[in-house]
Amino acid sequence: MTEKVEDLTVSYTEDGIETCKELDKVILSKGAWTTILFRYQDWDRTKEIYGPDKYTIRRYQKRAGEYRQQSKFNISSRAQAEGLIKALQGWIGEEPEA
Repeated sequence: MTEKVEDLTVSYTEDGIETCKELDKVILSKGAWTTILFRYQDWDRTKEIYGPDKYTIRRYQKRAGEYRQQSKFNISSRAQAEGLIKALQGWIGEEPEA
């Protein structure tokens, strides 16, 4: 694993091919528990192209000086991402900030 939050990634290379290509990330929280939202694409071996954008939220815990993934939530489609955005915007607009 890694010691710095900025070095955490979902990029993955197998047999010389980047099968999971990270496009962007947003660090939502830092500390002993870190949350990161990643935008990425998977390599389609059959078509030999990258697929549509995907999104994942990952939680990491820092133990013994290294970050280890503890949980993840994959946003399965653009429609699901838009639904999540709409719900959050509705909730945030309804409630006063504490």
